[in-house]
Amino acid sequence: MNATKRREIFLRLQAANPNPTTELEYSSVFQLLIAVILSAQATDKSVNIATRKLFAKHGTPAKILKLGETELANHIKTIGLYKTKAKNVMQTCALLVERHGGEVPQTREELEALPGVGRKTANVVLNTAFGQPTMAVDTHIFRVSNRTGIAPGKDVLAVERKLIKFVPDEFILNAHHWLILLGRYVCVARTPKCPQCGIADLCEYRKKTTT
Repeated sequence: MNATKRREIFLRLQAANPNPTTELEYSSVFQLLIAVILSAQATDKSVNIATRKLFAKHGTPAKILKLGETELANHIKTIGLYKTKAKNVMQTCALLVERHGGEVPQTREELEALPGVGRKTANVVLNTAFGQPTMAVDTHIFRVSNRTGIAPGKDVLAVERKLIKFVPDEFILNAHHWLILLGRYVCVARTPKCPQCGIADLCEYRKKTTT
């Protein structure tokens, strides 16, 4: 795919949704971090259902530490892998209090040192909370990038690097939100909704659907 076509794709995505953001619900950087940790192998909808009640009363590292791992697990038991996630969240909260004064750090290295925080989670926080030009490649972005030809790659890191290289600077901050939403609602895994897609004529997928 050439640069002109990529630019037009992101111009259209921007026109359709000028201010995209995560569908996770949060009211602080800390809550965003916890929501993203919980969202691994889970839907944003399921995470939001669990965190609405949790964050209403226990929305800081100190309050979650006071809540305790068993009670935290009870709050998030509707989310997949909840026991492991509860353990990671507790350890993360402890480190935030001990090392960072209860604040979420703003560097990849410090974020990835927190239990349950991998590269993708760090990228989401760096981008959404701190406005850094990172690219959090999940299954949706991986699929859309390869299927459309925007940034094909054999693994998520390859796709991430290509997106950072190829997405025009003016779109880089919002690009991963646009691509996630496109993959979640239009360019879905089994049968993409090509007739409903605003970039179908620019997409290089050879097996476009007609209905």
